[in-house]
Amino acid sequence: MRRKAETGIMLAGGFFAFIFVILIIRYFLLVSDSRYARMAGQQSTLTITVDGSEGNIYDRNMTLLVNNSTALKAVAVPQPADYDTLYEKAEDKELFSELYAEGAPFVFDCHTKAEESEAVTVFRVPVRYGINQIAQHVIGYTSQGKGVAGIEYAYDSILRSKNSENSVSYTVDGFGRVLIGDGKEVKRSGIVCGGVVTTIDSAIQRICENSCEGKIEKGAVIVADISTGDILALASFPDYSVYELEKAIKSEDSPLINRALYSYSTGSAFKLVTACEALKEGLGDYKYECTGSVDINGKIFNCHNRDGHGIQNMTQAMVNSCNTYFISLSRIISLSELRNTAFSLGFGREIHLCSGMTASAGVLPTAEELMIPAELANFSFGQGKLTSTPLQVLQMTCAIANGGKMPVLRIIKGISEDGVTVTNEKAPQLAYTMEEETAHQLAQMMISAVEESESSNAKSDKVKSGAKTSTAQTGRFDENGEELCNGWITGFFPAESPEYAVTVLAEDGGYGNEASAPLFRDIAEKITKLEENH
Repeated sequence: MRRKAETGIMLAGGFFAFIFVILIIRYFLLVSDSRYARMAGQQSTLTITVDGSEGNIYDRNMTLLVNNSTALKAVAVPQPADYDTLYEKAEDKELFSELYAEGAPFVFDCHTKAEESEAVTVFRVPVRYGINQIAQHVIGYTSQGKGVAGIEYAYDSILRSKNSENSVSYTVDGFGRVLIGDGKEVKRSGIVCGGVVTTIDSAIQRICENSCEGKIEKGAVIVADISTGDILALASFPDYSVYELEKAIKSEDSPLINRALYSYSTGSAFKLVTACEALKEGLGDYKYECTGSVDINGKIFNCHNRDGHGIQNMTQAMVNSCNTYFISLSRIISLSELRNTAFSLGFGREIHLCSGMTASAGVLPTAEELMIPAELANFSFGQGKLTSTPLQVLQMTCAIANGGKMPVLRIIKGISEDGVTVTNEKAPQLAYTMEEETAHQLAQMMISAVEESESSNAKSDKVKSGAKTSTAQTGRFDENGEELCNGWITGFFPAESPEYAVTVLAEDGGYGNEASAPLFRDIAEKITKLEENH
């Protein structure tokens, strides 16, 4: 009996324990249901932002260099938004499918405009850079919302302060689920008009890029207004695309480098400096007999014409690019004044265009170095330790073509708040470098070097010009043992009343008359035609 009683008590205890557990579980379920119900009832706002517009970069005519095209972007809420309809409109269909499957509102690119609904919102947004973007090295690019290079970097605070944003806001429950039917709030960005105004002329920039495409593997071309120093075009080769930056970073040709800012062995264009100093010293009538080579303290310097040019005056020596003439000339002029003239014409000095865009000073040999006869001989025709940037050579050309007044090169014109007017614009700055008559004589020599030379590839039947080519030795050799040379040309046009200065550098391109002169001619002809059409 006692054992039966104990068994009954245990069964009764187990039953009450079971009932207690059931009640506890029921309690927690009721609490949980209440909590989830409250969460589901709670509402908040989810905002999806879509690319807006940042400050503009303009050319000198207030033509947009960026933001000059648009694209469609859509915000979709999965499930309510029809998958099949949107899938057909998506640019990247695989990415669209992945985002749709995640179930949360998302942004996707579309090639045609989708029909708007509570679940679909479409924005037309500006595209910062074009597929065939011009002046890429001038403009630069951004990364993670900040300027990294070029004007994007230099004027980051201004360009990013003028941005506007597109957005769509939804009401969501406590689980983050969009409550379709509660409406949506759409904000569309206005048109951004403010930004930075450059001196670039987009039409001339495009001429330079198209003329040199496929013809210069590495190098640069620059065009400037002779009287103001405004840089109308600046192109560096090879070019790069912001959409293929990883490829550009890995390329052996370093396309991200702006070669207009780098210094190179200069060559015969520097003969203009030696001639300038000689003219200052009254040696314009100096004559010399070129026999093809000259011995300078036991070191033989050859002229490119090994048979010699015979008796040459200064103009003939410039036309024939006679090395030995200028070596001889350098030995009878003031060494210190020759170096001072080079410095006054911009050699050995940096050229600052804007923050992050400063051209190298290059190398201007010291007076002590030039006291070595062989070093002075090299210097006289642009070889040896001397190096210069395309910008420095262009600036010298402007000085010659502008009657001795050398403009300070600039690429920024000012700031615009409305896309119409320019503020903070500074007047052109000019430096006196030589007498007007000296500049005139040098300009005439450059004209003769084109117009009186039977072999000049810069000569055109459409526009008369003045120019000087260079074939600068680099001391580097290719796999066949051939020395690599930089092919230069620098000049101006029209010859009668110079307006434009052009410098072309073909890095490792060979002879200047072959690699660069034809490009100079083509650019001069196309700019002339452009002016005629206006």
